[in-house]
Amino acid sequence: MLGGFSEEQIKRYSRHIILPEVGGKGQKKLLSSRVLCIGAGGLGAPIIEYLAAAGVGTLGIIDDDTVDLSNLQRQIIHGGNVGIHKVESARQFINNLNPDIEVRTYVERLNANNVVDIFKEYDIVVDGSDNFATRYLVNDACVLTDTPLSHGSIYRFEGQVTTIIPHKGPCYRCIFEHAPPPGMVPSCQEAGVLGVLPGIIGVIQATEVVKYLLGIGELLVGRLIYYDALNMVFDEIKIRWNKNCPVCGTEPKITSIQEEIYGESCRIW
Repeated sequence: MLGGFSEEQIKRYSRHIILPEVGGKGQKKLLSSRVLCIGAGGLGAPIIEYLAAAGVGTLGIIDDDTVDLSNLQRQIIHGGNVGIHKVESARQFINNLNPDIEVRTYVERLNANNVVDIFKEYDIVVDGSDNFATRYLVNDACVLTDTPLSHGSIYRFEGQVTTIIPHKGPCYRCIFEHAPPPGMVPSCQEAGVLGVLPGIIGVIQATEVVKYLLGIGELLVGRLIYYDALNMVFDEIKIRWNKNCPVCGTEPKITSIQEEIYGESCRIW
């Protein structure tokens, strides 16, 4: 063991270790970190791939779906695993990529009854869900448990990313206080999505997670990156904390996770 690393680890993480901003100390931080990935689909796939490669020591993955042939156009970690639970497929991918990683799988739907207990086990949450009920549930649970959150979402040719550090910047409800009416925004299955798009947005999310764990750089707190793939344009939108926000405002209305706010079970992508 050299500096607490095996020879294999020194070789595996050498490009990190030689970065002054990371070094051996930073790599040890990553190896001792715990990250929860909400969903193992379009966004979850690149997030899981790059966090595992970076050496994030514990990856939790929650998703109750199985791999479908239509997923493989964008969910790149699931090749050859049609019909298998996505969390198990992801575990296989991670084990083949990096044996250092402990994988915790949850073959279930995130809901009001399990979200708080699960989130308490992790340093940061990465949201790769595909529906508004889950996004609001994840945001509110992160604020109430003081858990940092990387939010990302995609639609056809467009994507957005922001980072939420509870009580240090705006949350998702500060931007979008309420979800749009049901059926107003088509799902990926209904509207389609450019296959490479979640790779770009997911990698930005993974970058934010690694920066947060290392304590380096400037996070997307109070900023939202909007990406238009057709025109190859990135825009930055400033976000302000909303003092009237129902979950993180001065007089919050949401002070606990209640099933009637989100529905008994949120579907995740």
